[in-house]
Amino acid sequence: MMEPIKLGVSAINWANEDVLSLGDHYSGDTILSEMASLGYTGTEMSRKFPQEVPQLKSFLSDKRMELASQWKGVLFSDHTRHSEELKSFTDHVFFLKEMGCQTVVTCDIGGSTIGDPRREPGENTVLTWSDQEWESMMTGLEKAGQICRKHGLYLVYHHHMGTNVETRDQIDRLMAGTDPELVHLLFDSGHAYYAGADPLSLLKAYKGRVKHVHLKDIRKQVLDKVRKDGMDFKTSVLENVFTVPGDGIISFKPILEEFHGMGYNGWMIVEAEQNPDEKNPYAHAKTAKQYLDCIWNEILAK
Repeated sequence: MMEPIKLGVSAINWANEDVLSLGDHYSGDTILSEMASLGYTGTEMSRKFPQEVPQLKSFLSDKRMELASQWKGVLFSDHTRHSEELKSFTDHVFFLKEMGCQTVVTCDIGGSTIGDPRREPGENTVLTWSDQEWESMMTGLEKAGQICRKHGLYLVYHHHMGTNVETRDQIDRLMAGTDPELVHLLFDSGHAYYAGADPLSLLKAYKGRVKHVHLKDIRKQVLDKVRKDGMDFKTSVLENVFTVPGDGIISFKPILEEFHGMGYNGWMIVEAEQNPDEKNPYAHAKTAKQYLDCIWNEILAK
């Protein structure tokens, strides 16, 4: 068992949140039961779970599971939307606080291919932000970060493919332009590698700001095809570019050693956005659990 790190697994491995057709046949009860049976102790919010606090608490406690966090897409890059976005964000903070969460997974989806409501369905190129949009986004994040701090939570920014914060340069710009006391980082090994960054180097650079973790691996042969064909993000997910730790190209031992050295004690969430009809989520979650437990036990035994 990985201690003191809390190891969870994302429901997105079973029922996808970006490509809704993937895994739609899974019930929330099946998803949570399979997670718990493998020894995971937490997960992130899913469209398949109860959406109200009392019912969700009961649903999770029945399986002795905790809610680690939930994604919150924002449009702070659009300065005209700050007021309504901050109101919606505040409601989200209240929900996660009631659920006992410590972090709010946040990503600005302005210009993205993963949910910008101002864009037409099927648009598959990211609309690059102007300097003004960058400034608006970072100002909005700091305001949201103040709301989080007031209520005892951390805003963690999720660098994510299909958005304007994908690459190491873009992550660096975000980190340099925001208050480290208000805007923290969600470290995602898979999205970092996909965007051409070295995950370990990214972690070392910003370990003081990392408050939440997604452990995701990459199928190198699929990523090579993605780059060669100029494939968009959602199509790459359908092609199973992502997989779980222990089944791809990324070496997780030095990453976990770094987390151990920095005394990280937050959630680590296993993620693999892939087609569950082709890549069985239970089997992959089991592979990841065994692989990560083995590495962690080796580290603790030193």
